[in-house]
This record gives sequence, C-alpha cells and structure tokens, in this order.
Amino acid sequence: MTDIKVPVLPESVADATVAKWHVAEGDTVSRDQIVVDIETDKVVLEVAAPDDGVIDSIKHQEGDTVTAEQVLATLSAGGKSAADTKSSASSSQKTDAAEPSQSEQSAKGEQVDIQVPVLPESVADATIATWHVKPGEAVTRDQVLVDIETDKVVLEVVAQADGVMGDILEDTGATVQAEQVIGKLEAGAAPAKSDSKTEAKADDKADSKAEADDSSDDALSPSVRRLIAEKGLDASKIKGSGKNGRITKEDVEKHLASAGSKEAAKPAASAPAAVSGDRTQKRVPMTRLRKTIANRLLEAKNSTAMLTTFNEVNMKPIMDLRKQYQDVFEKRHGIRLGFMSFYVKAVTEALKRFPEVNACIDGDDIVYHNYFDISIAVSTPRGLVTPVLRDCDKMNLAEIEKAIKDLAIKGRDGKLSMDDLQGGNFTITNGGVFGSLMSTPIINPPQSAILGMHKIQDRAMVVDGKIEILPMMYLALSYDHRIIDGKESVGFLVTIKELLEDPTRILLDI
Repeated sequence: MTDIKVPVLPESVADATVAKWHVAEGDTVSRDQIVVDIETDKVVLEVAAPDDGVIDSIKHQEGDTVTAEQVLATLSAGGKSAADTKSSASSSQKTDAAEPSQSEQSAKGEQVDIQVPVLPESVADATIATWHVKPGEAVTRDQVLVDIETDKVVLEVVAQADGVMGDILEDTGATVQAEQVIGKLEAGAAPAKSDSKTEAKADDKADSKAEADDSSDDALSPSVRRLIAEKGLDASKIKGSGKNGRITKEDVEKHLASAGSKEAAKPAASAPAAVSGDRTQKRVPMTRLRKTIANRLLEAKNSTAMLTTFNEVNMKPIMDLRKQYQDVFEKRHGIRLGFMSFYVKAVTEALKRFPEVNACIDGDDIVYHNYFDISIAVSTPRGLVTPVLRDCDKMNLAEIEKAIKDLAIKGRDGKLSMDDLQGGNFTITNGGVFGSLMSTPIINPPQSAILGMHKIQDRAMVVDGKIEILPMMYLALSYDHRIIDGKESVGFLVTIKELLEDPTRILLDI
C-alpha cells in the first residue's frame, strides 16, 4: 500500500484545497499519471501517482482543506486485477471473432463545415493550436475537435453533430481568420472498418508507435518534462518503461547514468573529441501567448521610465488572524481565507489615497480612474496571464477569495475569456508561491505600476530594542516615473505595509 500525499507547500502557503480528482476509487493508474489537482492561493499543484497500481481509497474529497504532506489517498501496488484482465481478454477475443473479413465503407453523411469561431474585435487572426481528431475518426456532438489559439485565450471548436471526421483543411500551426472553414464533418456517418485482422494489427502497431512518440512531448508528466528540459535531453532517445511506453523519472535517470558510463568508457584522445550524438537541440515556434508576453514586456521596458522601490512587512498579524478565524470563515463563506484577499484590500485602499498610481498615460494626457480594477498575475500551463478583479472596492474578503479561485481554475483549464483579461488599472504578482525572495516586477502596460509580493521568511528583527524572530516579506513596487514621483511611490508602499501589519484597519476602513 502506497500513500498519495499533498506536496510540500511554499512557506507563504499555510494550507491548500483539493480542487479536482482525475481518478476514482478502483481506477487503475500508471506511475507519474496526474491523479489530483491541489489548489493554493495562486497556483494549482498537480499530484502524480508514485507508482503503478489501483486507487484503493480516497480520503479527502474535492473542496476539502488539506495541509502539506497530508495523505490524500492510498494506492494498491500492481495493475488490473486478474478478473479484469481475464474479462478484457475474453472481450478482445469476442471482438476479433465478430470482426468481418470484408471491408465496410462508412455510410456517407451530410457534409458540415468546421469553422473558426467569431474572434473578438481586438484579435485580427488566430492559429490552429491542436487537432484532437484525425480524418476518419468517429466523433460525438459537442466533442472538442480543435483548439484555436489567439493572443491571450484558446478557443475550443466542438462537433455540431455525431458523425465522422472528414478532411482537415488547415493543419496545426496555420494562421486562420474568423469564420474560416478549417475542416469537414460527415454528420450521421459511421467510421469505416478494416478489411482484415492484419490491417487492424498494423493500425494497432501504428497507434502504439504514435503513443510512444507522444510520450516524448504531450504525454509526459510535468515532473518528467521538467527533468528532461533541465538536463537538455531528447525525449525521443529515452526508452520508456511505463504504460504505452510512457517515460518515467527512473527512465530519465537510467538514460543519464548510461550516457555517463559511455562517456567514462571513451579513451582519452590527443585530437579534439567529436561532438556527442546526444548533443541535440529542439526548435519549436513560440506560441501566440508567449510572443504577446515577450512583446509587451519589451514594450514596457522601452516605453516607460520604470523604477522599483522596496519595503518589508511583518506578516505575523495576518497569519495570527487567519489561524484564529480560518475555520469559522470557511464554514460561513464556503471558501478558504488566504493572503491574496488581504493584499487586494490593502492595495485598493492605497490606490484611493494615491490616485496617480491608479492612473495611466494616454498620449499627452493623464487618465485618472475612479474605479478599482486589479489584475492578478496567474501562472497557467500556457504562460503568465493577468485576469482582472473588477470593482474591488465593493468586494469583501470572501468575495475576493471566491473570485480569485474562479480565475485560477479558469486559467488552469484554459477557460479564461477576453473579458476576463481586458482592463485592469494595477497589477499584483505573487512570486512568493514559487519561493522568490525578492524581484523587480515589470509594469503591465498601459498600467503605471505593479506590486510584487514575495516569500514569507522568518528573520531576526529588532522590536522595541529586542531581537524577535518574525515572518517577514519583501514588497516591491515597480512604477512609471513619468507619472508617479518618488514621494507617491514610497507613500503608496508604506500605506500597504501599515495596512497589512494592522489588518483591523482594513476591516474598519481607516
């Protein structure tokens, strides 16, 4: 019996929530398969199966609050039971016996166009990101056929009816326009069957080979993909021992050890050594989102007079408050009390006192905003995005926590819309969840400032002439010096510090 546990959480994160189970009790899983998502204040952590086996029992359901290294479920070693294997084999034999020897052509159905959705006004074109089906495959109504990627969001195109996938007119990577026809669907048609068992076996071999090839990219677990990237390896050269040839961490380590042994066995030579065959590189085009991020960051550096000022805050008062009222708060509001709601409330109050920070430059004019829309930097599988919390001055702590959770889940699942991402007068980014101790965040144009929160770390501080160990966090405010002077920037940061060190002022609005 093996335990599936909550990962070690960053120091600034006290607990987490079980967001989504991808498996159920009794399901067979393979090593490194993602079984559950654990959600913190800012990021969603993926928990993988530590070994092959069967999910024995799930101890915490979706929505439960858990702490670091708490047992989430138990895993029984091994794969399918003997009864399951026997049943599967029997079913396979029956299927083979029933398979006709003559080819059956698919029944022709009505041709339906697969079109690019209507794009937002600010988006001129899009890119075919991924086709999820191949010509000849059976599809069901509302099944996702293809992902269309724009500058900020991914649009899913679904089947309009049951049928068979026809021709694909635009391949992955192609640039397309709104309402352009990119494929054909034969509505009501049935897929063709193979002429013989030989062809079926050949197809199975081809599928297995394709699955093995996929294991070098999309099928890799995040931990294996990260290890391969860190070591600069080519996944196609690593032999996988997992299910369907899936590459595991042990496979990568064996490959590294094997490569090291080969290097050590090579005799020393006076002539320069030839370049090793393992020294490969992979070139892939940047995604639209990554190109947009790169362009905006470069624009911010080149078009603003950016300066960063720092301060630090004692987080003990907020940590004590959360510890005292966490259970009552969660029972009353149905949401966990995190740090981000305090950050948002403190920033909102500081923006009221320093309107220049809530303003932006438009040509030769300064535009002052009398509303408080705050962008929250969220890390997603596709890159960093900044969805917006609107009218933060009208929201309480529970409403802010719920809104942030909804945005984090949308970001994880790729469901953020253009409305979620447009606007925002100020940005908060929390690198502390990844362990960052200090950084200089880059402004998110056309905004004039961004606040960076960092890792909460115990440090020796002098309080009333005595040394105390306190949980301290660095604050970093990057701002456009063209509109915000040093006095306003320092005053803004000090205001946030004072509000966070005395959270009752946030609740009393003083």
